[in-house]
Amino acid sequence: MEKRIKARFNDQILSDAMQAFGIRAAQIQVLDGFESFIYEFSRGAQSCILRIGHSVRRSEKLVRGEIDWINYLHQGGAGVSRPVAADNGELVTVIEDGSGDYFLATAFEKARGRPPGKEDMGAGFYESYGHLLGKLHALTKSYLPADPEWKRMEWDGSELSEIQALPEESESLIIDLYRQLKKHLEALPKSGDTYGLIHQDAHLGNLFLDEMGQITLFDFDDCCYSWFINDIAIVLFYITLGQKDQSQFTQDFMAHFLDGYCSETQLESQLLKEMPYFLKLREIDLYAVIHRSFDLENLDHPWVAMYMKDRKQRIENSVPFIDFDFEKL
Repeated sequence: MEKRIKARFNDQILSDAMQAFGIRAAQIQVLDGFESFIYEFSRGAQSCILRIGHSVRRSEKLVRGEIDWINYLHQGGAGVSRPVAADNGELVTVIEDGSGDYFLATAFEKARGRPPGKEDMGAGFYESYGHLLGKLHALTKSYLPADPEWKRMEWDGSELSEIQALPEESESLIIDLYRQLKKHLEALPKSGDTYGLIHQDAHLGNLFLDEMGQITLFDFDDCCYSWFINDIAIVLFYITLGQKDQSQFTQDFMAHFLDGYCSETQLESQLLKEMPYFLKLREIDLYAVIHRSFDLENLDHPWVAMYMKDRKQRIENSVPFIDFDFEKL
């Protein structure tokens, strides 16, 4: 989380958000949040999630666009966590931060089930995972924001640009490689069958699995307009991290994932050859996010330390994130 956002947050901001949603002190507990302040609370028998973000990252219009899309997906039958209105009926509550900007409080029904574990990994889960993302993409092909001003950002918009977090003097090669990558992606064709609003962060940490095998996706904060294949690449990026044989795992996972995906919507197979570029995009983006959010000289977060090991050298030497021929899928 950006230091300036942390510095502006205080107990009064939280109190105002709780009051808006009718939350008593005994009903709320803090959860771990990376870019926003996240809490769990109860509303009757329903467990809910309170998210308090800041306008430095997302404007009110962008957050309203996020909520509008989630509601559209829910109404279409997709497995997503439905937004919850404040006591006054508003889905987005604006709270002044005292510095000329504002915090934005939103709430969602907590997803049913639990985080998927190693015991869940297998053909059935992978296929259901594909169904989930395919359903989202099928629905979004006909989606239009309820208000044109709520339109979410494009994949290369300034709201999502993390490359600026990298210091030019020590990361000039990576910055140049990113610019070349961006130029390549900007030249890709866009159509209603290949490009639309995507989740852009649909990894295992942003979904729950219930006892019936149903998956519910949440945390749409990064949703943006991009190629649908980018959403698939991001799923693959995270699920292959730490795998001993990434190439073999990719073959096994994608076979089942794409079976589920293609049962919901068409996949433009000519874009499969672009998967390495989208994987590299996420690799550099995450590298930049970690630069912004962590002290690289004192990495005490095991997952982050694992990811950053030799990462600079791998990116600078253009080592493929996964050594795999995606055109054979």
